[in-house]
Amino acid sequence: MTTASGDQVTEAGTGLAVAAGAALLAAGLVLVIFVLPAEYGVDPLGTGAKLGLLELGVTGQQIDALTTEAATGTAGQAPIIVPQDRSFRQETVEFTVGPNEGMEYKYRLDKGESLLYSWTTTGKVNYEIHAEPDGAPRGYAQSYEKGQGSQASGTLTAPFPGIHGWFWENTEDTEITVTLTTAGFYNVSHEFRTGAPVKNKMFQ
Repeated sequence: MTTASGDQVTEAGTGLAVAAGAALLAAGLVLVIFVLPAEYGVDPLGTGAKLGLLELGVTGQQIDALTTEAATGTAGQAPIIVPQDRSFRQETVEFTVGPNEGMEYKYRLDKGESLLYSWTTTGKVNYEIHAEPDGAPRGYAQSYEKGQGSQASGTLTAPFPGIHGWFWENTEDTEITVTLTTAGFYNVSHEFRTGAPVKNKMFQ
C-alpha cells in the first residue's frame, strides 16, 4: 500500500512538472512569437515579420518616442509654446536701392523669438541673413544664409538676443525696389545705409 501511494505521488508530481514545463514553454513561445515583435519591435525568430507584428512594434516605439519628446519639450530642442507678454507685430515696407548699392534692415529679437518673413525685389540682388548679438565686438556679425536672387520666404528663430535681419545689394545698373513683409514679436527695427544715419522704428 505504501509503495503504491508513493508511486502515485511521484506520478502526480511528474505530471505537474510536465504541465508546468509545458505552460512555461507555451508562455515563452507566445512571448517570442507575438509579444516581443508587437510590443518592442524585437523579432528573434522572424515570425513577427511574417505575421505583420514587427511593423506594429516599430510603429509603437516611434509613437512612444514622439509622445515622450512632446511631453518633455525635447523634440528638436525647440519649445512647443513660447508665451509672450505683448501682441505680435506685422508690417510691409518698401525700400529703394540704387545701382550697385546696398542696405540692411534688422529687427531686435530675444533668444527663441521667431520672425516670419517674405521679401521680393524688382531686380536680382546679393543677399545675406545675419545678426549682431548683444555684447558682441563692434562690426561683428553672425551669418545665417547668403545667396543671390529676387525673392525668399521663411521663418527665422533667434538663437541669441540681438538684431537680426537682411543685407541686400543691388547688382543691377538700375534702381530696384525691395518689398519686405514680416510678422513677429519685435518692437524695434533698424535701417542701415552707407553714409546715412541709422533709421530706428518703434512698434507700439
